[in-house]
Parts: sequence; C-alpha cells; structure tokens
Amino acid sequence: MKMLFAAVFAVALSFGSAQAIDIEKVVSPGGVTAWLVSDDTVPLVAVDIAFERAGSIQDPEGKAGLVNLLASTIDEGAGDLDSVGFQTALKDNAVRLSFDGSRDHLYGNIRTVSTSVEEGFDLLRLALTDPRYDAEAVERIRRQIVSGLRREENDPNAIVGKLWSRTVFPDHPYGTPSNGTEETVSSVTPEDLRAAHDNLIARDNLYVAVVGAIDAETLAPLLDRAFGDLPAKATLKSVPDVQPAMGLTVRQEVSTPQTAIRFGGPGLEREDEDFIPAFVMNHILGGSAFSSWLFEEVREKRGLAYSVYSYMAPFEHAAVYGGGTATRNDQADQAIEVILAQLNRMATDGPTEEQLADAKAYLTGSYALRFGTSGSIARQLLFLQMEELGMEYIEERNGLIEAVTLDDVRRAASRIFGNGQPTVAIAGGVSG
Repeated sequence: MKMLFAAVFAVALSFGSAQAIDIEKVVSPGGVTAWLVSDDTVPLVAVDIAFERAGSIQDPEGKAGLVNLLASTIDEGAGDLDSVGFQTALKDNAVRLSFDGSRDHLYGNIRTVSTSVEEGFDLLRLALTDPRYDAEAVERIRRQIVSGLRREENDPNAIVGKLWSRTVFPDHPYGTPSNGTEETVSSVTPEDLRAAHDNLIARDNLYVAVVGAIDAETLAPLLDRAFGDLPAKATLKSVPDVQPAMGLTVRQEVSTPQTAIRFGGPGLEREDEDFIPAFVMNHILGGSAFSSWLFEEVREKRGLAYSVYSYMAPFEHAAVYGGGTATRNDQADQAIEVILAQLNRMATDGPTEEQLADAKAYLTGSYALRFGTSGSIARQLLFLQMEELGMEYIEERNGLIEAVTLDDVRRAASRIFGNGQPTVAIAGGVSG
C-alpha cells in the first residue's frame, strides 16, 4: 500500500505581487521522505539532495580530499555505462547531474525537463548505487584537482584560507583542506572511493527537495526508484565539536604584491536565541557589500581594499564568525587595525537605530529573491530540512528579523566580539 503524506504549507512571498508556495511532505512506499513544491508553470524539475555529515570531515587520516574527489567522480560512469556512456545518457535525456562536497555534507542535484524525469531519477540511482570509479576516470579527475592545487600554491587567497583554518582548528578535520593536498589526493585509490561511497551514502542521512512540474503521486514511487536500494544506515566516524582558537596572528610570506587577510573566532549556533540578532548584526558589520561598517571604513574612507566582508557560519561541529579582505602589502597592517577597531566598536557601542532599521528592511525585502527559480527554491527546501527549521520558517523568518531590537543586536555583538580578539591569518608580501 502506497504511503503518501502531504503536509501543505502555503507561504506568501512578494515578487512584486503575492505568490504562494505550497510545500508538500511526500513519503514514498519505502519510507523515503522529500519536500516538494509542485509547479507546472515551466516544464522543468529540480532535485537537490544531501547526505548529512558525509563531507570532508569524513576523510580518513592521510587521505584529505577523498570526499572532494568522490563527489567529482560519482557521475564518471555507473552500472554498464563507462564515463563517456554515462555522460552521453545524461545529454541524450536532457539531464544535468552534479555532485559537490562541503566540509560537513555531500550534495547532489538534478536539473531536467519534465518529460525526462524518470530517466533522470534512473541515472541518479545508477550513480548512487552502482558507481564504477574506473581507474582512467579517477586519474583524469585527480589530475584536474592536482592542477588546481598547484595553482593555489601562489594564490594568497587560497593560502590564507587554509592557513586560518589550520590555525583555529588544529588537530581537527575542519583544519584540514577539504580539497586535500597534492600528496593526499595522489594517495586516494578507486578502492578508497568505493569504500567511502559505501560508508557515506545511505538513507538515514539523506535529504531530498524537489521543485517543478511533478506532483506528489508521481514523485512518491520515483523516490524509491532512486534511493530505495541505498544502505539503510551510513557508517560515519565520530567527529568532536570544537571551539575555534582565538587571539592568534599567523603570517605566511607569498611572492605577490597583494596580501590576503582572514579573521574570525567563535560564533553562535543556529539554535542559539541570539543567532537571528547576530545575523542582523553581521549585515551591518560586513555582510552588506556596499553599506556595511567594514566597507565604509576600509574602502570608502581609506581606500585600503576593493572589498571586505564578514559572515556567520554555524557548521555541524563549530560555530564561527569570520571575514576577510585583500590589500597592498604595505597597507595590510593598517587594514587589520581598522577591521579590529570595527569589531570592538560593534561589541561596545553597537549600531544606531537607523542602521538597524535599514538592515532589517534589506534582509526582509530581499528574502523573496531566494525563491526566484526552481533550483533556488530546491536549495532553500533542502536547507530548511537539514537545519530542522520546519516548513513554517519561510513564513516566520521575516517576522523574526523584524522583532530584533537594538538591545538584541548589542547583546549578540557583545557575546561574539566582547571576549577577546579574533585569530588573524595573513598571506602575502611582508608589510612595511
């Protein structure tokens, strides 16, 4: 007997006029769950999937970059189809399939026309349940990755990102580059990839979001068709939570006229009651490209850099805030001083009522832009599931931002920036 549960949640968004998004929770006969937004306006279907906690944090010791290589080779042949045959099948059926690994998770997506939806799910099933990892394909993709790693050796932005990560997360997977090193990537074998695939890809850490010209009745059996043969449970190694190290300054000399800078420290977890105030606060500090404090002080007033930014990132095992910029070698120390002064200013003074009002107006007004295409809607549905925010979050989100007060922002800023200096990483020529 087919099990089909539809929890319809109408969400009013403003794209110039009111537009409702109906989210349905679809459960297949075999128990695979997906969130669906059915919309036949355009004959396209977008499918986004994620395997939770299956990112580069699962790379074995000495095999950094394995999950990145795995994500790059899953679609390089499956079942009876070698790499050329599989890619030809995708093209012939108007299916675009791709995978990507992050620090925490392994992602995949399909984009196809509605008439090829069954073929798309079948090709996804092949890639997930019977990948080949042929030696030729693995070696070809490995060469591409190694080539990119060699280019990064003289890129101050790539260097400083890795330098900052290994400084704030020593002896933790977050401190290891997710794309690995030339040595570690070269050590990964097709057998390593098959073993990791068997361990990481399963039904119990799977999330699915589907958007487009498909209804729940059609989708339910396709979920079993694509995912029903996956192992019931993933075999994941335990990864500890970690606090980013604070107050360190590290430099790496690079023969380049520009110096790249990264800074950051402990942030707030998404479940924290001050996360939304911190999100608003970050927009004022450095989250806005052309109106933030950092932009005004670093670029507009002093001309030290073309761009500067900050962010809040609640990872699976650590909550961080961070940011960065790039400037001339002789201006690097001044840029860092200005940035640190703005962090301290936010911790002690906080923004004005006008700055808060402008931030809230922007953040609430721009939210609808995240739902402009079937692909962007699918990404949002996947995010909501993985963060356990619930379907109603889309409707409630702007209200949460509107409710943020000046005291809320100041409290969040004091918690994040008021307990010590961030760790700063610098990669470039020696500053004067």
